[in-house]
Amino acid sequence: MRGFARIPALALALALAAPAFAVQPDEMLDDPALEARARALSKDVRCLVCRNENIDDSNAPLARDLRILLRERVVAGDSDAEVKDFLVARYGEFVLLRPRFGAHTAILWFGPLAALGLGLLMARGIMRRRAGPAAPETPEPEAPLSEEDRARLRELLGDGEEGGKGA
Repeated sequence: MRGFARIPALALALALAAPAFAVQPDEMLDDPALEARARALSKDVRCLVCRNENIDDSNAPLARDLRILLRERVVAGDSDAEVKDFLVARYGEFVLLRPRFGAHTAILWFGPLAALGLGLLMARGIMRRRAGPAAPETPEPEAPLSEEDRARLRELLGDGEEGGKGA
């Protein structure tokens, strides 16, 4: 029974370590600080084969080449921004998992908000149409009838011939 209790712990440990299998030991840098920086950078770089996976988690040969190239740039003394600029210059903006804000990527940033706003406006319009015409908020006060209008009203109602106000 005691051996069975270790199986879930072992499975959990293997599941948590699974992404670490992509980076091979021969790729790792000797300096732990540089390796940590390279790992952090590679989390933001897209595997061009796997599409929505970073190069740190990908087992694709191209991802391996990108990891090695990234580590070469880190060892050469490039800053994080310089490493990303180098990769973007070589592979295009698509290589970044989080694209930078610019004129050519503005639709990626504002497109969802614009679509949401348009959807809300359309829903409001549909709800207004279904509700029907709106009732006037307050009726306008009627102007008092002039003596001429009262005489015409009595004539139309037939009260003028009888000469009396009440019937």
